[in-house]
Amino acid sequence: MSSDLGVNAFAKLERFNPGGSVKDRTALNMLIGKIRSRELVPGRSIVVESSSGNLAIGLAQVCRYFGLRFVCVVDPKTTRQNIEILNAYQARVELVTERDRHTGEFLATRLRRVREILDSEPNAFWPNQYANLLNPQAHATTMQEIVKSLDGRVDYLFCPVSTFGTLRGCAEYARDNALPTALVAVDAVGSAIFTGKPEPRLLAGHGASIKPELLDTNLVDEVVHVSDLECVVACRRLMLREAILAGGSSGAAVAALEKLSANVPGGANCVLIFPDGGDRYLDTVYSDEWVTEHFGEVSHLWKDRAVRGAPEGGEAPCGI
Repeated sequence: MSSDLGVNAFAKLERFNPGGSVKDRTALNMLIGKIRSRELVPGRSIVVESSSGNLAIGLAQVCRYFGLRFVCVVDPKTTRQNIEILNAYQARVELVTERDRHTGEFLATRLRRVREILDSEPNAFWPNQYANLLNPQAHATTMQEIVKSLDGRVDYLFCPVSTFGTLRGCAEYARDNALPTALVAVDAVGSAIFTGKPEPRLLAGHGASIKPELLDTNLVDEVVHVSDLECVVACRRLMLREAILAGGSSGAAVAALEKLSANVPGGANCVLIFPDGGDRYLDTVYSDEWVTEHFGEVSHLWKDRAVRGAPEGGEAPCGI
């Protein structure tokens, strides 16, 4: 795919963290200090968080290892597979089904349920991934690893956003080390992070229905909005061209690079953060039935874009 775009495109595959996503870094960093100081006590303390999936799994793993109880507030967009993983870690899963009357989304009602649990459980602790500075601080190592791998030459970083933690951590590392890297925020169409106007979205974990407290627009050089359908097409093209089975927001990073490629100097080193793997999206992004249900018959234009340059004999599922 790099040769098509005239750049050097590198993907940082965060699926190889222990819990399967970039949010493992956040989960550990938000808890480890309080565990070491004994503010969180095994068998007594309860960690409570709102999450659509990846952070929930990261927290469930950390809590299980250290003997902490974990309550996760999810919504109907959370995949069945993620809920089953949480159950396997013996987390308590609370499902919120009511949409917020202002945004039409679930995040506000999830957060309201978190606060209710905090009020009713005297030993409960809320890491609050949406405002906790330990979230972005966890990703100084993310950027450090990227810089080390490319001998310091990182011209562009394409980072999907939700809480803004990953991008902020990478951007602050780049700023503190005087790196000339251009930071590209990859947001979802319908996300309120940069527009302030939430609209319905299908893919969990990409974008947000409210502006996160961690948002700092001064750290961003460019914002690219990617639709749910563009995520699906890019994910499937990535699978066909590179044999990488990536999650929905990873597809968004690919789509964002394609959108900006005409303005990126030839030969530039472009790094795309792939937050998780596609195995958690088999019922959505990689399901022909799900794609047909939500997008109908996909036009030949999308089909051509998905299979363009696929190996001989390569065939795109779902007519994409």
